[in-house]
Amino acid sequence: MTEDADGIPSVGATVHDTARDRVGRVMGHIGPYVQLRPLAGGIEWDADPNHLRPLTPAELLSARVAEANARSRQHR
Repeated sequence: MTEDADGIPSVGATVHDTARDRVGRVMGHIGPYVQLRPLAGGIEWDADPNHLRPLTPAELLSARVAEANARSRQHR
């Protein structure tokens, strides 16, 4: 996970929000919060950067497979 000088994940990073037990992609930063969006799309949520952690390689692979599966279901 790439971070800025303050330790906040960079836009585009995929992280786990431990407070909500959800995986999301960083869409931006507003004030003290990071905006995350579900990988398959949907409504963004605000997350405290102190509750974000990088995904393990296995978690990232699983999240990407789930994202691809969600996209394939939308195109049926």
